[in-house]
Amino acid sequence: MALAQANKWPYRDINLKVTNDAYSFTSPSSPDAPALILDRPTGDVRLSESSLQNTKRATRVSSIAGILGVIQLRLDKYVIIINKAKPMGRLKGHMVYKVIATDILPMRERQIHDPDEDTFIELLKTFLATGPMYFSYSIDLTNSIQRQSQADLSQPLWARTDDRFFFNKYLQTDLINFRTQGTRSQPGQQTGIDPFILPCIFDEEGHAANYNETEQIVIFNDNSTSGMSGHEGSSNMQSGKLGGADQDMQIFAYVQTRGSVPSYWAEINSLRYTPKIQVRSPESAFTAARRHFDEQIRIYGDNYLINLVNSKGREKNIKDLYEKMMQVLVTAPKERTETDRLTDEKFHMITPQTKAQEFDKLHYVYFDFHTETKGMAMHKAYLLIERMANEIEQQGYFKGVETPGTRDGAIDARKFQSGVMRTNCMDCLDRTNVVQSNFARHMLDQVFWELGLTPRGTMFREEDPAFEFLFRNLWADNADVVSQSYSGTGAMKTDVTRTGSRTKLGALQDGRIGLTRYFRNNFLDGPRQDAFDLFLGAYQPGVSNIGTSLVFVDKRPILIQSIPYLLAFSIFIVLVGIFTRRDPTSSAIPIRLFILFWSLVSVFCFNFILNHGMLYVNWPRLNPRPFATEGYAEHYSKATKAPIVGPFVAKHERGMSTARYLNAEEGKKRIE
Repeated sequence: MALAQANKWPYRDINLKVTNDAYSFTSPSSPDAPALILDRPTGDVRLSESSLQNTKRATRVSSIAGILGVIQLRLDKYVIIINKAKPMGRLKGHMVYKVIATDILPMRERQIHDPDEDTFIELLKTFLATGPMYFSYSIDLTNSIQRQSQADLSQPLWARTDDRFFFNKYLQTDLINFRTQGTRSQPGQQTGIDPFILPCIFDEEGHAANYNETEQIVIFNDNSTSGMSGHEGSSNMQSGKLGGADQDMQIFAYVQTRGSVPSYWAEINSLRYTPKIQVRSPESAFTAARRHFDEQIRIYGDNYLINLVNSKGREKNIKDLYEKMMQVLVTAPKERTETDRLTDEKFHMITPQTKAQEFDKLHYVYFDFHTETKGMAMHKAYLLIERMANEIEQQGYFKGVETPGTRDGAIDARKFQSGVMRTNCMDCLDRTNVVQSNFARHMLDQVFWELGLTPRGTMFREEDPAFEFLFRNLWADNADVVSQSYSGTGAMKTDVTRTGSRTKLGALQDGRIGLTRYFRNNFLDGPRQDAFDLFLGAYQPGVSNIGTSLVFVDKRPILIQSIPYLLAFSIFIVLVGIFTRRDPTSSAIPIRLFILFWSLVSVFCFNFILNHGMLYVNWPRLNPRPFATEGYAEHYSKATKAPIVGPFVAKHERGMSTARYLNAEEGKKRIE
């Protein structure tokens, strides 16, 4: 049966028809295009004539925004659909949407339940409800404008994406495999499925922890859009208009990346507010670091590695680790250190003296962010940009032109960005956000100079306060979205980005965020990381060798599990004893002894939990990490030797397999 050639762009309108033997997806706007069929209960993918689907009796018919993908869990396969998407704005005339509501549909008509399967589904539901995913039907959001200008526009949208940011690619595996290989009944490539494959982005997937790419795009003469585009104002800077209505669209883009120190290290939660850092030797990560930087150089060219960790305290080991890595990677490393009265290492640069090999495109720059901005002097963070003005100018930015009526939105590239700033602090969030916004600000000044919107040498913050307000809030919103993705909270130091200075209110807000992160890191990050691993395919229940045992059962000894409850009960009893009225004629000694006893119990429980914190951290359970396995085993061994409860812990171990139970988180407590 010959099926019609399909569109290379995703369908904007999809109807879902549910029957007892299949899920059928069709596009009302393309009645001659083939329908996508997912057979039940197998989940097999095929294409069919749309007209054949109208004869079957449906249990549900609905209009959906797209198909997020298909996932195999422990007992069944499920298709995840996008029920609702919210328009967020336009880019080059193309609407960008945010996923608002999703649905998880089982292949089996009568769904099978067990504790693990139900937990897997709840993890996915929670993740889908909170994860900010974005997509577009008509533009590639995964590639920078510069890479898009060099793309093969004859390919379908999903085939042009950058896999690093194609966040739901694992979920699309079944559809992509059918597209490239077909099946026994429909062999060969199946182009008719192209419009059903919808790429979404998150700013999450990368080879180094907390890695993402941020692109600042400025468009002038965007005459193809109406509403939700540009910003009305009194100047061309705000309205984006240069010349007449028929002028070519001009696009300026500047790309930066962030990513943690590319070596093996981890922050390990143990209920302490400041987690312990575990660092391995640079030699152990040399191969992985080479692969990471090989990709960075291949994609971006010269890399300026901006390191913002503290030069003292627990972060110093991470700084030293990074610098040892650079000394090994580059040829004949040349070091230069600048000092002042505040610090012995204001700037520390490691650059190659020659261009003998690929890794000589790496340029390491250390900036003592903490010392320079101490005492709320956050404006001094801009000293780094002033210090690197020449490097930023050499790096440049992308400039392209799109002529009105250009076929497929092809961009005529006029200037290319030849390098990238790769910025990191400890978690690549707060300090990184401040510095990235400063780099972006400096580059935007250069764009305005080129266009003649501002006099050369001036800054737009001095020329147009309204645009300055827009710029600050745009970057602060970006900081919050990225931080929400990784840590579950908004970013710190956004008062600096929004107002240009550190404020007392901002410091109080950061304190609240810090406490929230502490709570989430220790007690909520486990399920969050499990959800990431499940969604991205890092853990696949359908193929994992888990036997008949349950994954999410708590295998700690009952005594260890009960101590937090005993702590809460003892505190409650103490409060009852303190605030309960006593008969004036009765002796106070019994009640005082009663309060003293339960106070000692609460102190003992609190001390036990604090000293054996890794036993009470909510670790992810799907993918074990060696550092957490070792740490948990150490704390468990200490618990068996603890006074009073130690012998009971050892006696009631119940055959617990430490290696089986232990799993480490990757978000805030990450291994890179």
